[in-house]
Amino acid sequence: MRIQKSKVAIIGAGLVGSSTAFSLITQGVCDEVLLVDLNREKALGEVRDLKNSIKFLNRNVQVKAGDYQDCGDADIVVITAGAPPKPGQTRLDTLDISAKIAKSIVEPVMAAGFDGVFIVVSNPVDMLADLVYQLSGLPKNQVLGTGTSIDSARLQNFLADLVDVDPRSVYGYAMGEHGDSLMVPWSTVTIAGKAFQDVITDNPELVGDIDLDDLVLKTTQEGWEIFNRKGTTYYGIASACVGIIKAILFDENSIIPVSTRLEGEYEETDLFAGVPAILNRSGVADILEIHLTEAEAEKFHHSAAIIRENTEKIRQYVSKKD
Repeated sequence: MRIQKSKVAIIGAGLVGSSTAFSLITQGVCDEVLLVDLNREKALGEVRDLKNSIKFLNRNVQVKAGDYQDCGDADIVVITAGAPPKPGQTRLDTLDISAKIAKSIVEPVMAAGFDGVFIVVSNPVDMLADLVYQLSGLPKNQVLGTGTSIDSARLQNFLADLVDVDPRSVYGYAMGEHGDSLMVPWSTVTIAGKAFQDVITDNPELVGDIDLDDLVLKTTQEGWEIFNRKGTTYYGIASACVGIIKAILFDENSIIPVSTRLEGEYEETDLFAGVPAILNRSGVADILEIHLTEAEAEKFHHSAAIIRENTEKIRQYVSKKD
């Protein structure tokens, strides 16, 4: 009898990668965590530090440093390595350098025999997820990006603070680009089953004079609010990534908004965008198509157009020789 062990490889031992590893270990999500980084000493340092936490946790997760060839038997490979934006830049401004980094990762990982699920965290995540899909040759269900999962969490926090409830009682999605053009289908947002529009109408003394467009703007800018104060973001996105990993490894059929390939859904095709998806052991098992109003659909298509324009720029790296 052979007992199968679950293994998650994380490419990039920076703050996002190491925070993801720490969250995986503290929650006991998998049997083994592999850290890979061009700076091997950095990866080894993180591994040694992480190992010293095992004594105080509820599970002995194996933590190792390795190379791309060690990713061949991983269930999931998480890509966190990338080029962070400089002050004044947007995520899209890092497109070129991030594409080169992604290509340098995917090719040796696939050469190692990898046939699991790629989760792209690096920005611009929608375009890089498409590049990973094109380079890897894996089925579309086995490549996804964290997409608007973190934006949806930020939106839920804002709404929870507004009406003074637990954010886990707020149900709603940010969709489209993980970036400035994301949109929120307000017609589908609920507070524990009650339409948010009805909450506004029924509780004017609580909600006050609310500007929905301003809430969307706050959601898109929250990452930058954190970035400007501490230099980067990592706890939130690492937690979002681990939530996605759990949904896959534990075969949960959880619905999480991730960046996945659209092939006719929401009347869009041949691009990756943030939409609610059903996640299980196969990766993206299905896409949940929620009904958008005409105005909401127009905003989603606008966001998709921006993704498509930049995706075309990045696809040159599929055939480009180094």
